[in-house]
Amino acid sequence: MKQFEVPNIYRSSLISAVKLRRKQQDKLKKDFTPTLLDFGPLQVYLARHFGFCYGVENAIEIAFRTIDENPGKRIFLLSEMIHNPQVNADLLERGVRFLQDTKGRQVIPFDEITGDDVVLIPAFGTTLEIERLLRAKGIQIEKYNTTCPFVEKVWNRGEQLARKGYSIVVHGKPKHEETRATFSHASLHTPTIVVNDMGEAVELGRFITGDRPASDFYEMFRGRYSEGFDITQDLQRFGVINQTTQLASDTQAIAEHLKGVVRQHFNLTDENIETRFADTRDTLCYATLDNQTAVDGMLETDADLAVVIGGYNSSNTSHLVELCEERLPTYFITDAGKILNQNEIMHADWRTKVETVTADFLPGKSPVRILVTSGASCPDALVEDVIRRLVSFYPGSRDMDAVIAGLHQ
Repeated sequence: MKQFEVPNIYRSSLISAVKLRRKQQDKLKKDFTPTLLDFGPLQVYLARHFGFCYGVENAIEIAFRTIDENPGKRIFLLSEMIHNPQVNADLLERGVRFLQDTKGRQVIPFDEITGDDVVLIPAFGTTLEIERLLRAKGIQIEKYNTTCPFVEKVWNRGEQLARKGYSIVVHGKPKHEETRATFSHASLHTPTIVVNDMGEAVELGRFITGDRPASDFYEMFRGRYSEGFDITQDLQRFGVINQTTQLASDTQAIAEHLKGVVRQHFNLTDENIETRFADTRDTLCYATLDNQTAVDGMLETDADLAVVIGGYNSSNTSHLVELCEERLPTYFITDAGKILNQNEIMHADWRTKVETVTADFLPGKSPVRILVTSGASCPDALVEDVIRRLVSFYPGSRDMDAVIAGLHQ
């Protein structure tokens, strides 16, 4: 796989040593057990897969190279490059300005942009409408497009379905940048609708079967279906694609539910189901799937608590928190600074993003066993910072350099 030029401020000698050792021991990536970092009174279990993915490293490389290659030019990002506050803060510090917030609300009017400016498209991609607007201004969007290739793969899958006469159901968070972009690309070719969760998928099934009046559909899914969408006709034949950072199990469950609705309603068998429901397979990216599977493997370890590091508005990170919370106390933090002291930690609810402070989060025992992972947009350096912060609370712990040296043996 391609190696990217990512700024050293995001790298970590500890995490690099861990990842190199695991890669050497498990080249086929079939071992999802965590890595034990034994500091004596503190034992940290790192997930097998975590941190920067291909798409994120690609986006960061393009962004920082663009800054270096365009001195004196105004450089804009459509919205956050990725969902990590530290990376976005670094870009702002280097003079990059955001045109929109993460929900697509305008921060700087497009009227202020000219053909002499540089506009970076974030890793989530963007809508066709915005692409056309930028091209009309003479802006070279292809040169500064950091859209993740796995997001583009989903768009291609949608286009393939459209050519075969299928409509599209997108499983995604309706306000997420990637979902908005995927909806835009899919709806260019075929009737398209966005569902957020299983509850909405169940209701959608009731509209398909006619158990709910069609008039209710247009209110319930307002703003989430393509222009001219006809609920009585456009879901007679469809397939499911998704926002790449959703929980794999959720997407699979939604697809299976809708497939079951179609099978029963149209009296189909497994042999002829594709006349009505497309076998799209999973459209999650490899990193999302690997990270979620690694958390499943990590959770088989007997531990006291879990710490998940990443941006609070990061979809893939939130799902890692969701998985961990099902098994043990879990703290969702952006960086080591959220660990206020040995007794208190400031962390966010993955659903509401509201921060609270929890006291006595570290148990009074020895050794303390902590599971650690991070989202696909979280720099390795932040993971090391968190581990160092935790180690600092335990006098007599093994030296970090000694632990790193042991990984190289």
